[in-house]
Amino acid sequence: MSKRTTERQLFDYAMTSKKSISLGLCCLIIAVALELTGPFIAKHVIDNHIVGIQAHWAEVTENDDKYTVSFQGNYLKRQDRLTNSDEVIHTNTLLQSGRDYYFVNDNVPINGNVSVINENTLKIETPDNIEEVEATSLSVTDLYAFFKPEIRPIFTLLFIYIGLIMIASVFQYLKTYLLQVSSNKVIQTMRNDVFEHIHRLPVRYFVNRPAGKIVARVTNDTEAIRELYVKVLETFVNGFIYMTGIFIALFLLNVKLAFICLLLLPIMVVWMKLYKNYAGNFNRIIRSTISEINGKINESIQGMPIIQAFRRTKATQEEFEEMNYRHFHYQMKLNKLNAFTSFNLVNVLRNLAFVAFIWYFGGASLSTGGLISAGVLYAFVDYLTRLFEPVNQIVNQLPHLEQARVAGARVFELLDESGEDVDNKPITKYKGDVRFRNVWFAYEEDDFIIKDMSFCVKAGQTAAFVGHTGSGKSSIMNLLFRFYDPQKGVIEIDGLDTKQLSRQQVRSHIGIVLQDPFIFTGTILSNITLNNPAISREKAVAALQAVGADQFIKKLPKQYDQPVRESGTQFSTGQRQLLSFARALAYDPAILILDEATANIDTETEGLIQDAMAVLKRGRTTLVIAHRLSTIQQADQIFVLERGKIIEKGTHVELLQQNGNYLQMYEMQQGKLSITT
Repeated sequence: MSKRTTERQLFDYAMTSKKSISLGLCCLIIAVALELTGPFIAKHVIDNHIVGIQAHWAEVTENDDKYTVSFQGNYLKRQDRLTNSDEVIHTNTLLQSGRDYYFVNDNVPINGNVSVINENTLKIETPDNIEEVEATSLSVTDLYAFFKPEIRPIFTLLFIYIGLIMIASVFQYLKTYLLQVSSNKVIQTMRNDVFEHIHRLPVRYFVNRPAGKIVARVTNDTEAIRELYVKVLETFVNGFIYMTGIFIALFLLNVKLAFICLLLLPIMVVWMKLYKNYAGNFNRIIRSTISEINGKINESIQGMPIIQAFRRTKATQEEFEEMNYRHFHYQMKLNKLNAFTSFNLVNVLRNLAFVAFIWYFGGASLSTGGLISAGVLYAFVDYLTRLFEPVNQIVNQLPHLEQARVAGARVFELLDESGEDVDNKPITKYKGDVRFRNVWFAYEEDDFIIKDMSFCVKAGQTAAFVGHTGSGKSSIMNLLFRFYDPQKGVIEIDGLDTKQLSRQQVRSHIGIVLQDPFIFTGTILSNITLNNPAISREKAVAALQAVGADQFIKKLPKQYDQPVRESGTQFSTGQRQLLSFARALAYDPAILILDEATANIDTETEGLIQDAMAVLKRGRTTLVIAHRLSTIQQADQIFVLERGKIIEKGTHVELLQQNGNYLQMYEMQQGKLSITT
């Protein structure tokens, strides 16, 4: 089955808030429809009530309604407002030439070119004829009589338009609110999914990937996608609906010119495809470089003592500058493309549209007698101006769209990684029997770290694993914890193959103490309970007291509720180790793994740690990885490893009597101790 495209996955996430988005889009459509009534109302005001007085006026017998005008002792009424009951005596014409109006006591053309010959004579030019007519110039008072019936309809239409704008603003607010809320919910869902999925990924995924790169996908990339849902989506949807409404209005006004304006759409589509190809490549490099920069910063901060101690500050800075320059270089390429897009493209399209508009109205229309009204002219200019507002907004959002698309591809690449099923269904607590049967394991194909290994540790026993670096000690613990599974062989706990249980179930009754314990930000108690409601405060405090950690905790200002900084840097290595012992004890595991838990402990603290270990191991199967052989002399079994195989096994005394590798390691450590003393 092929993977879904990035666009499809982004759409699927948007559909998680489809109700809010649908309501928002409905509000948007209503708001756009209300806003786009403006030019139509303006057209009606201009054609019917402002320049509309330039028309044929019929002389009627009586003043029968509000549209009848009294002029020179006669009653006049616009021809388009005559009713069946009106008795027409004579037809007159009101014409405009420049800024002056003239009354012609005759029925003459009103669509021709009108010019003044003298005070009482006008010349009217039409494509078919040229005629001169007698006319009376109208004063302001006379002209007001003709305008007076139009004042009330004009104000009525203006108030209607204001009302529509107010209603549209309410729907615009609802649209913005609903789309913003739904967009943020989508990103909240996505971030939760990504963070949850990270916890389901196998440990193998994290081995060769710097933490900073993974963090960048959860933070930087999802933030770029947030811009898509919060801003880009709204802009594109708003723009397309707005443009659709404008094109409908243009077709209602003038079909031919509306078809010319439709050429804008294929130009935009072609441009968006070209932009996607170039900008997509630039954005992929930029997003990848940002991840590398995050990884480098994270690594540098964690390794700052080493960098400074070995005087590698300049070299580290040069490595960072190389990545930073790559980011700058491709960002500049993208900026050039964006500058060309956002300014030149829209301006060129706008100017071409107005050239077509001027050509059409100034040439073709006038040559046929000036059949286009002033209202249509105004409305078309208004709609044409409005048309390029969403075009400009859409083009300006193309960079954000491409950033979000590339960021989405990176996030979905992470989400598409095969995760592990999570099954936390409780199982019966182990007795603690651990057995490896002919186990083979390799991190990389055919490069086996564990080779045909078999051993058995009975419940309640303490087994220690010793050997040189690379002998496979930690790999045994990784396999037991099911961080990895062996390529061959079987690992059993209480006679049950661990592969028959979920990874969470296998780990549910196994505790671990690492050489370098990890301390979380929070409090001392939260580091013991890990916010597990099953572990009460009393149980956590008891665990701390049992391992002897209360000796230093009681000296702290807030004692068990003392805030802990990142990695617990305010505590010594021994104190952090005691906290990790207490954590393992509070969880009361049946099997305990001590991974070189005393390797970094000074001799003075070692006694306290040994006492804590004795408390921790009581009644549990314990597997110990140790460098200091002095810490495992009481173990029930000691396994000596070399290159992934067990070459010796027995108790401390038995191994010394074998005169093998264990004896050599023991004598070497005893010699070092005698030299230092």
